[in-house]
Amino acid sequence: MPSRFLPLFIILGLSGCDNSQTVQQSASPVDVGVVTLKAQSFNLVSELTGRTTATLTADVRPQVGGIIQKRLFTEGDMVKAGQALYQIDPSSYKATYDQAAAALKSAKALVISDCQKAKRYAVLVKEQGVSQQDAEDAQSACAEDRASVDEKAAALETAKINLDWTRVTSPIAGRIGISSVTPGALVSAAQDTALATVRNLDSMYVDLTRSSADLLSLRKRALATNSDTLNVTLTLEDGSVYPEKGRLELTEVAVDEATGSVTLRAVFPNPKHVLLPGMFIRADVDEGVVENAILAPQQGITRDAKGDATARVVTAENKVEQRDVVTGDASGTNWLILKGLQAGDRVLVEGSDKVSTGDTVKPVEVNNDATAAQSTEGAA
Repeated sequence: MPSRFLPLFIILGLSGCDNSQTVQQSASPVDVGVVTLKAQSFNLVSELTGRTTATLTADVRPQVGGIIQKRLFTEGDMVKAGQALYQIDPSSYKATYDQAAAALKSAKALVISDCQKAKRYAVLVKEQGVSQQDAEDAQSACAEDRASVDEKAAALETAKINLDWTRVTSPIAGRIGISSVTPGALVSAAQDTALATVRNLDSMYVDLTRSSADLLSLRKRALATNSDTLNVTLTLEDGSVYPEKGRLELTEVAVDEATGSVTLRAVFPNPKHVLLPGMFIRADVDEGVVENAILAPQQGITRDAKGDATARVVTAENKVEQRDVVTGDASGTNWLILKGLQAGDRVLVEGSDKVSTGDTVKPVEVNNDATAAQSTEGAA
């Protein structure tokens, strides 16, 4: 072989060696970070929205009609049950009461007269001093007078009740709101407008709503219970957490046909009257404990345009596999997995942009807490 061809062969040989090394380098597995899933107990907490309602609310309404003479309270003050709030002009009711009292006295005097007469006639009829008919008429008059006394006594009691109703009192203890009338206003027993409203704020209802579908799904789960089950934590409108814990008392037995939702009612102590009726709040309800729950890092779950969730898993052969998953509630930086993953699966959380489904990789275990911290920093 002529010597001028030797450099060409040497160059081609060196080039072949470089290509071989490149192929070998590209074929080496890529390092990826994975988190191995474990079954664990999980407190299932649902976040719901609702509004506050006073546990006791009473509208103050007149039982009789008349002119308001006085308002006997300060708006916004605490009032006691039975405390006088308004004074209605009692003049006509006092006159009716006096008239009924006089009629009763008259009826009682007539009883004395007629019944004594009946006693005398009862003696005389035996001696034939009066006729039998006169004696019976005297007895009948005495009985009628006694019945008249009972009738007049009832009329007097009715007049007294109406007279007492001219002093309008609070039906419950609590904080009274704004008065809808002023002295001089004409009120009636049949009016629709309340004079004022009294609300007891020492404890409050929180009425929450959830969809009937969520309720059905929840009831299908075999949830264990603990001391926190059915406890409720409130987040107020300004983002602060209400310091008192509440308790879920009941779930409405019917579904709202218009919204497809069910009402849940929780009760909260309200010693400082921080909660006021009508406030919009968010509530975290402790539903129970999911045994052997699977929690996957949110960093390892992706969603498509339709919102369907998928996860990349490294198989026992160290190959990347994509799975469709169904997620439930979020817990910190983890998703509760309802379907698609199980204990022992290695979810890819780092380096997913360097590999494709089916590639062979070199999995490196990542601390889930560290992954959560990185995810939080990235979000910040």
